[in-house]
Amino acid sequence: MHLLIPAAGVGRRMGSDRNKLLLPLLSRPILAWTLIAAESASSLEWIGIICQPIDRPDIEAMVNQCQIQKPIQFIQGGDTRQASVFNGLQALPNQATHVLIHDGARCLATPALFDRCAKAALASKGFIAAVPVKDTIKQVNAQNVITSTPDRSQLWAAQTPQGFEVALLKQCHAKGQSEGWQVTDDAALLEKCGVPVSIVNGEETNLKVTTPVDLAIAQFILQKRKDTTA
Repeated sequence: MHLLIPAAGVGRRMGSDRNKLLLPLLSRPILAWTLIAAESASSLEWIGIICQPIDRPDIEAMVNQCQIQKPIQFIQGGDTRQASVFNGLQALPNQATHVLIHDGARCLATPALFDRCAKAALASKGFIAAVPVKDTIKQVNAQNVITSTPDRSQLWAAQTPQGFEVALLKQCHAKGQSEGWQVTDDAALLEKCGVPVSIVNGEETNLKVTTPVDLAIAQFILQKRKDTTA
């Protein structure tokens, strides 16, 4: 299975002036933990890291320090996540029929999740890892007045990895470009193209590190994992 890791963003919500994935988490950069999990996943055979040129030297050094043995390809990032994934799809090896896309900021994903998602990708046109929503969700208008309360039993919180047939995802990205669609994940492109997208159970700890609070929670979870395996 081929894996694309979008890692071309910045840390605005983290309050950082640099790519948040290069910020330290325990003894390593955030992105390093994602790469270590991908390296340990038996189903993954190739990793594409989508990044900006300014970050590439630091990420290359990180790959070497983590002793990643799987083939790594560095891919030019775009102005948005959607544009970065589009670039990543064009850089996939010709033999790639299916792909997993995993946000580098979800640094707590386990090798078992990668392997479970790789298996699911081969059995569907598209899927996302997700977990059931626990909180009651309120929809509000521009004046912050509640307009509805969706049925929580039908709500899931989207995560990554997300997996797709390469040819189909390329078609949906091309359609998105021609129609001017702006989406926050690749599954939304398939949805807009009328392609059913299924759910694979994610992990409760597979949070996305976006704010300083997320970083503190991630540190706690990683430390607990280290203590358990020590």
